Amino acid sequence: MANTPSNMLPLGTKAPNFELPDTVSGESINLESKKGNKGTVIMFICNHCPFVIHINKTLVSIANAYRVEDISFIAISSNDVVNYPQDSPEKMKLHAKKENYPFPYLYDESQKVAKAYDAACTPDFYVFDSDLKLTYRGQLDDSRPGNGIPVTGQDLCHALDCLIENKQNKKLQKPSIGCNIKWKR
Repeated sequence: MANTPSNMLPLGTKAPNFELPDTVSGESINLESKKGNKGTVIMFICNHCPFVIHINKTLVSIANAYRVEDISFIAISSNDVVNYPQDSPEKMKLHAKKENYPFPYLYDESQKVAKAYDAACTPDFYVFDSDLKLTYRGQLDDSRPGNGIPVTGQDLCHALDCLIENKQNKKLQKPSIGCNIKWKR
């Protein structure tokens, strides 16, 4: 289990647009069609990463809670499925249904979207405002598998609350830590 940190894209960066297949619905989804009126959370996750598995229940709970606030959530997996078949689109669909993901789970086969976002690990979180400008990037919270800290989502929730309340997020933004994205060779 590698401890890879986020690259921390500069705040204010405009969200790179994308169009990717949703593994659950089979539809092609683009950022413009799924962005939230108040904000959008883009997250890079995958099926097998212990760091993602550790936070799944809380992630689903947060997404359900903030959807009513016009915050949209979009999950993307960019892992190389040749060497990591457990992250294939078919298995992503099964995983999303099992975990009750209330958000699209998109497959970035070319890995171009992960590169455009400078994503490094799973999970990696990006919060964009209504104009798709980056207001937060980094961790869900301080919990990691085996560290004994409860999963609360406090860092991501604070960033979303600031966005909803139109306040500047003055808290230190810490990089997420997780498994590295499995890049194609």
